[in-house]
Amino acid sequence: MHHTTGVGRTAAVLAAALTVTALMTGCTPTGEDGAAAVPSSPASAPSAPAKPSAPAKPSATHEASPPAGPTPVGGTKACTTGQVKVSDAHQADVRPPGTGTGAVVVPVTNTSTHPCTLQGFPTVAGAGNGSPDRNLPLATTHSGPATAVTLAPGARGWTKLTFVNVQGEADGYCVSGATPATFPTLVLGVPGAGSHQIAMDDGIFAECDNKVTVTAFSSAEPS
Repeated sequence: MHHTTGVGRTAAVLAAALTVTALMTGCTPTGEDGAAAVPSSPASAPSAPAKPSAPAKPSATHEASPPAGPTPVGGTKACTTGQVKVSDAHQADVRPPGTGTGAVVVPVTNTSTHPCTLQGFPTVAGAGNGSPDRNLPLATTHSGPATAVTLAPGARGWTKLTFVNVQGEADGYCVSGATPATFPTLVLGVPGAGSHQIAMDDGIFAECDNKVTVTAFSSAEPS
């Protein structure tokens, strides 16, 4: 039977302590269930609310331009050149005294199959013997209001031209001292419906001072 000495017991105790120390080195603390403790990550910051998207803008629309054409008057389009016929003038019943033309009445007929409208005053020029660049415009004075006149197919509108009349016999004379002027034909301008050459139904146009007073187109024949 062997007996352990004090030195041997002391050495054994030291060896056991060293073994426990070595086992404890590098150990990771564990939780109650034995799993390795993992440090918790900091709480994530709340994300900013998303900005609402702007409403979509409606796409632009383009309206078609109205077709070009005569200006409507009271729901009926203005008469055009191809819709009217300007007939020869005849001497008016009421005219200034003298031996010249004095005053004439001119009819404008709607020759189309649709109603159209006349409005305004005519222009007047002495025709230049077939040369438009030699026409002589007469100074016009307007008489009365210009109202819209709707012409049914076949209907007529009227205007009256009053001249400074020639006085005396033979070639006559002008009160102003000017020389009387004569024109076989006149050129009548109809608003919106072009220029039309007209004659007298019983002679030629004779006037003084190259002036004329014109009435607006009307539905009633002037006297």
